[in-house]
Amino acid sequence: MNVQVTTPRYEIRAQHTASTVTVYQAYPPAIGLPAVREGRFPAAWKRDRMTWVKPSFLWMMYRCGWGTKEGQEVVLAVEVDRAGLAWALEYAELSHYVRDVHEDEATWKRSLRAAPARVQWDPERDMDLNSLPYRSLQLGLAGEAARRYADEWTVSIRDVTPLAREVHGLLRAEQRDRAADLLPAETPVDLPAPRPTRA
Repeated sequence: MNVQVTTPRYEIRAQHTASTVTVYQAYPPAIGLPAVREGRFPAAWKRDRMTWVKPSFLWMMYRCGWGTKEGQEVVLAVEVDRAGLAWALEYAELSHYVRDVHEDEATWKRSLRAAPARVQWDPERDMDLNSLPYRSLQLGLAGEAARRYADEWTVSIRDVTPLAREVHGLLRAEQRDRAADLLPAETPVDLPAPRPTRA
């Protein structure tokens, strides 16, 4: 008997261990290369600005064009303390007003201004970077959350630009099975569930 497994529409999926979760970001070389070299974000990384982290490798590839877009040439895999990420999710607000979730728009705006993190659900991507019917988490970190991310929660930083280029090259050569074998294994993560938005 065939049992069809359906991916939940809203679910946090990531490469993870018992104590860490891997998220992705892309930066210009002036930020990305020192971050890899030092294992932490350099002083030039703006701790007072919102930064967005993405646990989906393929969504990151969609966003940065496999590391080819200007200002996103260095793709980083940032291993983050799971407890820190859980804290950010617990205190996060949705990035968009949703009538069925929020009391009213004014209340949502006040909550958004005060929240140290923002949740956004975007369509997950396949290897061709086409939209899938289920969503992938983006988490925006600001203020206290951004500072903690950079200076407390970051466990390691790896340059995965070569991986991005290798996978992209294999796909262009129509070696899809080999490309798929190289993708990070992303499975559901047991973290506080942020509230979903409607499509």
